[in-house]
Amino acid sequence: MQAWTIQDARVRFSEMLQACTVDGPQMITKRGIEAAVLVPAAEWHRLQSRVRPTLKELLLAPSGRGDLVIPPRGRGTRRPTSSY
Repeated sequence: MQAWTIQDARVRFSEMLQACTVDGPQMITKRGIEAAVLVPAAEWHRLQSRVRPTLKELLLAPSGRGDLVIPPRGRGTRRPTSSY
């Protein structure tokens, strides 16, 4: 993975984009510290597909979502009623 400074990435963006599509992800640094990575679109889509499903997807899924354990009800005491 090649590292680019922000200024180089800004000035030579087309070259960095070409390097990304040919060589893979490109690191962008800011003052010597890793700030961002430019990745090919195909790799981005692959990474996004591995992300955990959203709540909507979980609720609409045909498979079960797990066992719901409901504790047995006991003979609890009621709170005393207050007379105001």
